[in-house]
Amino acid sequence: MQREMFLKLLAENGYNVYFGAKKHLATYDIVEKFPGWIGLITLIIGIWQLAYPSFPYGQPLSVVLVAASVCAMQISQYNAEKDNYMKAGTKLTDIHNELKELYYRNKDIENSTVSNDDQEKLTLLLKEYSETSISKQIAFSDWYAHYKFFNQAQNEWIDEQKNFTWKDKFPLSFRITVFFIIIISVIILGKMWIWN
Repeated sequence: MQREMFLKLLAENGYNVYFGAKKHLATYDIVEKFPGWIGLITLIIGIWQLAYPSFPYGQPLSVVLVAASVCAMQISQYNAEKDNYMKAGTKLTDIHNELKELYYRNKDIENSTVSNDDQEKLTLLLKEYSETSISKQIAFSDWYAHYKFFNQAQNEWIDEQKNFTWKDKFPLSFRITVFFIIIISVIILGKMWIWN
């Protein structure tokens, strides 16, 4: 295999593996931390509602609190498996590091072709990646994984080959959701302004 093609292949697979690692770790973070935060916030708001029962938006706020509690219950379904997500994320990070080392080793060589040993190493790492990955991930782990990958991780070696743009950094589902939130907010604010 030609070296340039091999480097592109390493970067493509490095992205898949490292993003997968971040997605597994995002699922772990959501399962581990979000129910506690939801519980704390709902408790504080609930106490505040008791102190100020005449608050004009008390009923809609109660509906939001109940919805948040339902979300916390949904998240807790992953609780028994959360350690598996942490282990998988850690293992995928190790695989990513091996791919990165393979990338830099081949980037600096003079030969135009890649050794059979390095090609076999890539095949073994990708097999290990497939065996380690957990397909079922929690909702919004993709969005959180994008944040973890593009804002917290060292991914320059992958970017050398992929040349990430802003579209890569914000998932399409996130962009569509933000667009609809803006449209709905404008409509609601417009109606409130007309009524006044």
